[in-house]
Amino acid sequence: MIKKANKDQLDEILALTRACAAKMINAGIFQWNEHYPSRAAFEEDLNRDELYIITQSGKIAGTIVISDLKDEVYQPVTWLTPADTKSIYIHRLAVHPDFQGQGIAQQLMDFAEDFARRNGYVSVRLDTFSQNPRNNLFYQKRGYAKLEEIFFPKQSEYPFYCYELVL
Repeated sequence: MIKKANKDQLDEILALTRACAAKMINAGIFQWNEHYPSRAAFEEDLNRDELYIITQSGKIAGTIVISDLKDEVYQPVTWLTPADTKSIYIHRLAVHPDFQGQGIAQQLMDFAEDFARRNGYVSVRLDTFSQNPRNNLFYQKRGYAKLEEIFFPKQSEYPFYCYELVL
């Protein structure tokens, strides 16, 4: 079941993203680190009422941020839709390693795309790490168009690819 997260779940959400980061690092994918995702980022997500979780067997299996806030880093990106288009932005999609491979990320993205359609958004925008082939393939298979590169120097020297799905 997908629902909005609350502050009492923050520690479990952070444990989930740390487990994901450890799994990626073990696979040679240096996408997340001690700087990201941070408690402060999730607290801001909670304050903006944009943080969602999916539970399975009484545990948080995955999380996603669905935001209408366009981060500064996206300003120079040439999107498929005009810059002022009513779009949502996906951040911090994560599925605990114990629950990966069960379609949970698909469910979270289905939920986000449905949310966008129901609320009159024209597109869904996001970024993912260029060195994470699984994530890139995931979004491409969902019909997202790969666009430009952006950089997050505190996370990696490698670029992140921007993606957009026009609804």
